[in-house]
Order: sequence, then C-alpha cells, then structure tokens
Amino acid sequence: MLLRVHRPLGSMLLLCNPLSACLVGGARRRGLHHGESASAWRKPEAGRLKLNFDGSSKHASRRASIGGVYRDHEGAFVLGYAERIGTATSSVAELAALRRGLELAVANGWRSVWIEGDAKTVVDVVRSRARVRAVEDLRLCGEIAELLPMIDDMTVSHVRRQGNRVAHGFAKLGHGAALPRVWRDVPPDEVLRFLQRDDQGQGK
Repeated sequence: MLLRVHRPLGSMLLLCNPLSACLVGGARRRGLHHGESASAWRKPEAGRLKLNFDGSSKHASRRASIGGVYRDHEGAFVLGYAERIGTATSSVAELAALRRGLELAVANGWRSVWIEGDAKTVVDVVRSRARVRAVEDLRLCGEIAELLPMIDDMTVSHVRRQGNRVAHGFAKLGHGAALPRVWRDVPPDEVLRFLQRDDQGQGK
C-alpha cells in the first residue's frame, strides 16, 4: 500500500487516509451514514450484525484498553471483547478497538456489519472524511484497510457517548483483563444494565 506524505508537522506526519480505497468497489454495499449523529443505540436490520466499539485511555498514565460488542437485529447479545493494549493515545485505542472488532467479524465469517463508534474523528477516518496524522494511527489504519474488503456489506456511523455505553463498558473491563477476553452469547454482568436500556430504547 502506497501512502503519500504531504508535509511534516513537528514530530507528526500529515498523511493521506489509507482507508479511502477500501470504501469503493468490491462490495454489494458500502453505506456511510452522513446524517446527524445518533443519540441512542439503534438495531440493525434483519440479516446484519452491529458492532459498537470503544477505546479507553487514562489521562494521567495513558494506560489504554479496548472493547466492543456485536448485537443482532433483535438487539440480542452475540459477542463482546475486551483487552489491555498498554500505553496509547485515545485515537490509537479507538482504532485498535475497531481493528479487533473487524478481526472477529472476519474470523466468524460475518460479512454484513454495521460499524458504530462514539469517536467522531475515527468514524470520519473510516468514512475517508479525515486524514491520519500520527504514525501509530497510520499503522492501525493500514491494518484496518486490509480487513475492510473482507466485509461485503458495511455501514459506518457515529453515535454519541450515551448510545455507546455497552462498548464503553467492555472497554472499561479491558483495563482489568490480564489476557484478551471474548464473551459469546452470555454477556458479563457489568454491561447487563446497559444492554437492557438499549433494548428498551432508553439509551439516551
């Protein structure tokens, strides 16, 4: 993958978005929600799964973790994940959370996925509406770009924090996880109340 460097910016680089080529062609649908950001979690249509992802980076120590959740068209829990990723910026944590979510989709053969997060900058990067500046962000974007063509039917959208509480709950669990965790079918107790609120339309 060739990346064109526009100009140096201190210790950072202003780089082209490596995901832009992945959002056109080679898929039945690659929808990008360009409307207003949602305030509450919304169910996907039948036949699709929805991934909500989140990254957590503690301000003082910059210790970071990631998490995410897959749910079906009825709002039922399918899979959740959480893990520590060491020291990282918030943007690196968000991108790492998305990358892990896509890895799990590919591993499970899920080809129709609605992707949603509360970090608007990261969502805009995936939509090819923002450029990547930091080198570590660029590396993660390259890895995400390799995974996106394996998703045939993809939608990307932004949701406000209150609509992403389940993913945030998994990201918080990641801080205390000695090893990467994956939950299937049965969610951990720590996120149950948020799952119930979303299912009842009380995620605002």
